[in-house]
Amino acid sequence: MTMPRLFVATSVISAVTFSMLLVGCSASVNVDKSEPKLSADKLATTLAKKLAATTGQPTPDVTCPEDLTGKAGTTTRCTLTTGDGSTLGVTVTVSSVDGDQINFGFEADDKASPAS
Repeated sequence: MTMPRLFVATSVISAVTFSMLLVGCSASVNVDKSEPKLSADKLATTLAKKLAATTGQPTPDVTCPEDLTGKAGTTTRCTLTTGDGSTLGVTVTVSSVDGDQINFGFEADDKASPAS
């Protein structure tokens, strides 16, 4: 029984370590619309690339449930899934909009949910 506990502990430690590296990160994306909006897919792709660059880890699997509207203060929640299946919530907040460029910050939750 020690083996499953060790696996879960290792998974949670990996996810927590990953999340500790993500606190206070930011990014910006240019969009081509009169009302700036970033699609959920493009947001997820941008987050995954930024997270990989920030942590030095492989590009994670990130999903976002909705488009991000380019209005300062707008937030959305995305989910990062690690290689072992555990998940980590990531809050994305629009910090500013400059024309067609949406600037946003993101912060990962402190605790990961273990794989089901």
